[in-house]
Amino acid sequence: MELDHIKRVYFVGIGGIGMSAIARYFAKRGVVVCGYDKTRTNLTIALEQEGILISYLDDDASLPVCFLEKDPHTLIVYTPAIPKNSEILNYFKNEGFVLKKRSEVLGIISKGQYCIAVAGTHGKTTTSSIVAHVLIDSGYGCTAFLGGIASNYNSNFIIGNNNVVVVEADEYDRSFLTLHPDIAVVTSMDADHLDIYGDAGHLQESFKMFAGQLKPAGTLFVKEGLPLKGGIGYSAGLSSAIKAENIRVAGSKFVFDYSDADVVIRDIQLMLPGKHNVENAVAAIAIALKLGIDQEKIKAAIASFKGVKRRFEYIVNTPGHIYIDDYAHHPEELRACFDAVRQLYPDRKLTVIFQPHLFTRTRDFADDFAKVLSTADHLLLLEIYPARELPLPGINSRYLLDKITLTDKEICGKDLVQEHIKNKKPELLLTVGAGDIDTLVQPLKTIMSHA
Repeated sequence: MELDHIKRVYFVGIGGIGMSAIARYFAKRGVVVCGYDKTRTNLTIALEQEGILISYLDDDASLPVCFLEKDPHTLIVYTPAIPKNSEILNYFKNEGFVLKKRSEVLGIISKGQYCIAVAGTHGKTTTSSIVAHVLIDSGYGCTAFLGGIASNYNSNFIIGNNNVVVVEADEYDRSFLTLHPDIAVVTSMDADHLDIYGDAGHLQESFKMFAGQLKPAGTLFVKEGLPLKGGIGYSAGLSSAIKAENIRVAGSKFVFDYSDADVVIRDIQLMLPGKHNVENAVAAIAIALKLGIDQEKIKAAIASFKGVKRRFEYIVNTPGHIYIDDYAHHPEELRACFDAVRQLYPDRKLTVIFQPHLFTRTRDFADDFAKVLSTADHLLLLEIYPARELPLPGINSRYLLDKITLTDKEICGKDLVQEHIKNKKPELLLTVGAGDIDTLVQPLKTIMSHA
């Protein structure tokens, strides 16, 4: 389906972070955009305020009249998270509408444009957001589809005036294989989504296929140490073609020097903590230099990047109490997050509230989760957030808790968390997880602000 032929788009699962970015894109193009999601959230409310009609009833009777009959100019976009028995999805299938996955639509949008795609089992949202911010802040410009709400723009979608598009390339169900980038980045290839891939080997094979889809004159940046050939290596503190050196903490900021074969940029300030975020910034700087952006403009843009919501986001930051919220839901992400907290606040006791995400992920990485979570000082473990999955026998939060060696640990119902924190008044609190733990953020902010 050609982009210019699309006049109406319906999104089944419009409230997803990636889906909503594409919905905003089509709305900006003047296309009729409607959608369905099962839950009304801050994001869907924002879409409604932008003029997008959304239904929260999975019933084809709720469809607008213009989406009742098949039309060559109508596109239906759906997310794999939608259950197969969805009435709305099955209505569109049975009536013979053109249906595309979100990733396929990104392929349609980016076709014929200069595409910068950031892939990785973690790090891709932050890295793509930094890339987009550097391009916009420097005046170079771009259109960006992000997997999180960039704090500088309070949006997951940014529209530009040139033909450059920055996309987050999602490895889930091999979605990123619809893209053919001019510049590609691979930030990480840790085993994940084993419910889809079966094992780490098949996941790595998909990343190799993604790297192989680079345009003939394209450039591939790969985090040093990953099993991908043909790319330019980058790292923080390692020996690689592109690297960050002299990494240090100054106040609450990380400061580093960037160097490659041709360029050295000294004393770059980054608000985001942690070596992993320095690495993400290094990849973004390399892309900006490749595009010919001025070094001083790059340095200023990195310093002004405010981060992505739910990526090490400060919720409360007072002399007595600090509360940070993070999306981490994989052992490696948790480890990076915990390391950053410890580097910034080595003398404070760390209270962690963690909500495991998916039964399969909890089963596949239980030992790794337990190892990281055991390094907290106090742990509240919520029940597993199932997302798209049905329960697995014997896989629950008790199964995970029993593997954690920390003594100050307990399973806590989501409804009891606020009372617990009110009584405990921790000096350093971290909420982590990718499920609906974010609904606790505002109530906990109120409690921690008055602690």
